[in-house]
Order: sequence, then C-alpha cells, then structure tokens
Amino acid sequence: MSTMGQLLSALLASVRDMLPIVLVIVVFQFLVLRTRIPNLRQVAAGFGFVVVGLALFLLGLEMALFPLGEAMAQQLASPEFLGVGSLETARWTAYGWTYVFAFAIGVSTTIAEPALIAVAQKAEAASAGAVSGFGLRMAVALGVGIGVMLGTFRIVAGWSLPAFILAGYLVVVLQTFRAPKDIVPLAYDTGGVTTSTVTVPLVAALGLGLAEQVPGRDPLVDGFGLIAFASVFPIISVLAYAQLARWWQSRTHNQSKTQEV
Repeated sequence: MSTMGQLLSALLASVRDMLPIVLVIVVFQFLVLRTRIPNLRQVAAGFGFVVVGLALFLLGLEMALFPLGEAMAQQLASPEFLGVGSLETARWTAYGWTYVFAFAIGVSTTIAEPALIAVAQKAEAASAGAVSGFGLRMAVALGVGIGVMLGTFRIVAGWSLPAFILAGYLVVVLQTFRAPKDIVPLAYDTGGVTTSTVTVPLVAALGLGLAEQVPGRDPLVDGFGLIAFASVFPIISVLAYAQLARWWQSRTHNQSKTQEV
C-alpha cells in the first residue's frame, strides 16, 4: 500500500475511533444539559486537528517507531554483534549492550513524554514549587529506564513475569508506609503517565524484537510485559526520590541546629 493509501486508512480509522467520544458529548449536551455546544466551530476544528494528528501519529508508528525498535533489538541480539557462534550458546551476560540500550531508551523516551511533562508542571504549580518538575521527571525517567532494563533481562533469561511484577508492587507497598503522604498519590499517577505516546511504541517494539531473536522465547508470551515494568518502577523511583529528599532536608535541619548550639 502506498503512503497516501496508508494515510487515508489511518484517517478513516481515526474518525471511527473518535466517533464514540463525539456521540457521548453530543448526547449529554443536547439530551442531558439541553443546551447548544459553546464555540461549536472552534470545537469542530479542534476535533478535526485531533483526527489528523492521531492519523499521522499512527502512520508514524507503523512506518518508523515500531520497525526501528524491532530492528535495534534484532541487531543488538544478533550472533555477530554478541560475538558468539550461535544464540543457543549465548549466556545472559553476553547481552550487556542490550541492557544498556533498554535503560537508555527508557530514560530518553520518558523525558520526552508529553503526558509526564504536563503532570510535572501541574505538580510543581500545585505544590508552589515544593515539588520540582524537573526532579520529578528525572526520577520517573530513571525508574522507567531501570524497569525496561530489568524487563529485557527477564526476556533474555526467561524468568517469570509475575514474579518481577509482584516483587515490584511489594516494594511499592512497603515504600508507601514510609514515604511522605503528600507524594504518594503523585507517585502512583506517574506510573500511568509514563505509558503514553512516546514510550509505549518503542518499548513494546523492543520487547517483541528481542523475544523474536532470543532462542526459546515466544513473542506473544515473552515479548509483552515491558510496559508493566515501565509502570511499576517509576512509582518506586518517585517514592524513593521523596524519601531521599525528606532525609536530606532532615539532615540539613539537624546540622543547622547543631551549628547554632
């Protein structure tokens, strides 16, 4: 199919996907609120931009992000790059650069995540600067990077996905009782905003490409699951960031009191 044909198909799919939203708004506006939609032309134009933007985004995923993620995974896990005669004989330690790439792609995509940027700005504004937007984004990015790296290790080693996720949530529960209470809801929300438009396509493609390359791995069973890692570990990193910040603040305060005495 040509690029124009793919674009037309994506536009039709976007219109179809947006129809339920439009129907809900129209029904509530006219049957429940019983008023006309304010600024109808502006709203209609906005929906048009959303349809076009969504179509272009979906087309970009199919043409660039998905193939790129799979290609990088296959290259990093090829026998030639690993320096082994056969992938069947390669140990998990041979995939060092794959882990590094997984960490780097997790961090970089999270920093560019529009949803996280919006949440970080709102958190900084709502806390009157007590929560640093930049610090929050870096903590989340670090958590995603570690999570995706562990997820790729799980695929290579063939370990159980539920064991990793259960262990991660156990750490989250334990941290919740020790972390500052005002940061807990924000930390939990960061686990959701990381799995958005930029992170999901590349991370999902990385997992699928790696599962296709590593012998004995099923792409359907082992290729998916990286998004779960990218959701759990940011919660851990943000809670840890808050705990470290409180400890540092307490330490500085105690040092000041000691100097005054």
